[in-house]
Amino acid sequence: MNDMNPAGGPPSLEEGLQNPYEPELGQLPNTTEQDNEKVNETGTTTIGIATENGVIVATDRRASLGGRFVSNKNVQKVEQIHPTAALTLVGSVGGAQSFIRSLRAEVNLYETRRGEDISMSALATLAGNFARGGPFFAINPILGGVDDEGSHVFSIDPAGGVMEDDYTVTGSGLMVAYGTLESQYEDDLSMEEAKTVAADAVSSAAERDTGSGNGLVVAEVTGEGVEIDTYEYDDLL
Repeated sequence: MNDMNPAGGPPSLEEGLQNPYEPELGQLPNTTEQDNEKVNETGTTTIGIATENGVIVATDRRASLGGRFVSNKNVQKVEQIHPTAALTLVGSVGGAQSFIRSLRAEVNLYETRRGEDISMSALATLAGNFARGGPFFAINPILGGVDDEGSHVFSIDPAGGVMEDDYTVTGSGLMVAYGTLESQYEDDLSMEEAKTVAADAVSSAAERDTGSGNGLVVAEVTGEGVEIDTYEYDDLL
C-alpha cells in the first residue's frame, strides 16, 4: 500500500490532529486574572509636596487582595531610601519592597564608589532605570528628597519615566486627592501646613477609593534626615 499523498509528501493527517512535521508552539501562562487576585496590592493614595524647608510625603495605610479584600490595615507605604530621601510603595507589595531593597543597595554602591552623596536628580534617574528594567510588577512611587539644590518631589511611572514637580499624587485615589490638593496648595506652604493639606487629600481619597484608607503614614524629609510617623485622619485635620 502506498502511504504517500498524491503530491509525494508525507501521509495526510485527519483533521484536528497536530502535524508532526510542523513546529509545536508553546503558550504563555495566563496570569492576568487569577494570579493578580492572589497578590497583595497597596491600592493606595500617595502624595508628595515640596516646601522651602523640606518635603512632606503622605500615604494611606491599606493593602488589599485584588482590590476586593482588605488584607492589611497598617501598612507603612513610605520608606527611607537615603539619609535625606523617602520613597512610597505603590502597586504590588512584594514588587515595591523588592524595588526599595534593590535601590538602597545601588545608592550605597554609588556613594561608596564616588565618595560623595548622590543628588536627588541622580537618585530619581536611578529609580526610573530600575522601574523600567527590573521585575517589580507595576509600581508608581513618589520620591521626595532634599539635597544641596533644595527640596525635590519626583513621580516615577511603571515605564521608568521620571517627572519633577512641586507636588504630585499617585495611586488609585489620585483623582480625588488631586482635586483637594490643588484647591489648597500654595507656593509658600510651611512643613506643618503641607502636612495638613496632604492629610486632607488622602482622607478625601479614602472616602471614595476602596484601595485607600485606615489612616495615614507621613514622612517629613529635611536636610537633617527623615522622620516617619503614623496618624489617624483626625490627628491632623
